[in-house]
Amino acid sequence: MNEKSNSFLETEPIGVLMRKYSIPCIISLLVAALYNIVDQIFIANASYLGSYGNAANTVVYPLTIVALAIAVMIGDGCCAFVSICLGANEKDNAHRSIGNSIVLCIVCSLILTAVYLIFQEPILAMFGGTVNEGTFTNAKEYFFWITVGIPFYMFGQAMNPIIRSDGSPKFAMASTVAGAVINIILDPIFIFVFKWGMMGAAIATITGQIVTAVLAVWYLFHMKAVKLQKKSFQLSGRLMTRFLPLGICSFLAQISLVAAMAAINNMIQKYGAQDAIFGQAQYAQIPMAVVGIVMKFFQIVISISIGMAAGCIPIVGYNIGAGRKDRASSLFTHLLTAEAIVGAVALVIVEVFPRQLIAIFGAANESVYYTDFAVKSFRIYLCMMILACVNKATFIYLQSLGKALLSTMLSMVREVIFGVGFALLLPVFFGLDGVLYSMPVSDVLTFIISLIVIRYTYKTLKN
Repeated sequence: MNEKSNSFLETEPIGVLMRKYSIPCIISLLVAALYNIVDQIFIANASYLGSYGNAANTVVYPLTIVALAIAVMIGDGCCAFVSICLGANEKDNAHRSIGNSIVLCIVCSLILTAVYLIFQEPILAMFGGTVNEGTFTNAKEYFFWITVGIPFYMFGQAMNPIIRSDGSPKFAMASTVAGAVINIILDPIFIFVFKWGMMGAAIATITGQIVTAVLAVWYLFHMKAVKLQKKSFQLSGRLMTRFLPLGICSFLAQISLVAAMAAINNMIQKYGAQDAIFGQAQYAQIPMAVVGIVMKFFQIVISISIGMAAGCIPIVGYNIGAGRKDRASSLFTHLLTAEAIVGAVALVIVEVFPRQLIAIFGAANESVYYTDFAVKSFRIYLCMMILACVNKATFIYLQSLGKALLSTMLSMVREVIFGVGFALLLPVFFGLDGVLYSMPVSDVLTFIISLIVIRYTYKTLKN
């Protein structure tokens, strides 16, 4: 029998493995999140764009998350499946699932691009783009160019976890960082020097995404534990039904965020119009711009949370495949502790330094209403960050155990039933503030469920 690939995952200390795999994954996800956040920072500080550009960015952002959701479903599902296959020394299933993932990603990206281009205006309206004329004009321009880059974006994001499953987390990180650096360099040039506005921000982003995709293609020809063959790209329904369910949790975690943002943006548009200040035309875009910024900070924190958990997927999958449940249990303890610490640090930042955070996003160029609403939004919307991080880690850990159904059900409860439900319900009673209350209420109720699941998971691993 051939020696199993990546056998060090069964022998190295848990803490060492977690740092080795999670840190590159965290950096990769942070960099991916920073693509849109960097755009928004430069847009916010361009006086000719300001809060109108910020609001437009907020409208388009969830539409990029749709592309990310499909990509991570394919990539994370394949990553978990490949890791289990390598642990069980099933290399044929490993390379064929990777080939199937590549084909599936390309097809899905082209379909999504076509849909976005054909139905551009009604899609933007669905996500609150019609709050005022300035926002809608900027959103259309930004959305068109972002859509052009979707195939490159999806391919790079889908291949990232697959590269990690091959035992190269550092390369996965480096390819994403390279694209982000390009974006950061080009953003100020295109926005401030060339005065290309929203188009400039989008083209800078697309250029970085192309770099990441090209590096991923190069790696696929130089894989270590798995070698792609011609037959790898022959689609297999049997294989896709095995690895795609393992990525459903990642898909729902992202796509439900889209549903929540659609609900939030529409509630902001509806109840902002009833507000004494934000009902005025010159201030109508402020709530949408501010909540978008607050959600971007949340995206940074949750990227760290997801990165830690997703980085553990190959480790957990391999040890489960090798029959080492004791190591999988120890890793769960390490993960939950680290997640709580990250959430606590984030909580201190949003509660103590909200003015400094909003200043990064062009507050100096805006009215006092912009800053005041931002301070309140940071402190209320993100007050349960600790619970949010622990919840997210629990869902992803279940995914790495191969418990796709349970993981999916929990994600649905948090992101759709609670996330969308409270975003629609609470504003009825509390107006614009109800949008801010929806996040902490959802996280508290989800945490109660997570405690039950955490206990069940430990019991399962012990048995």
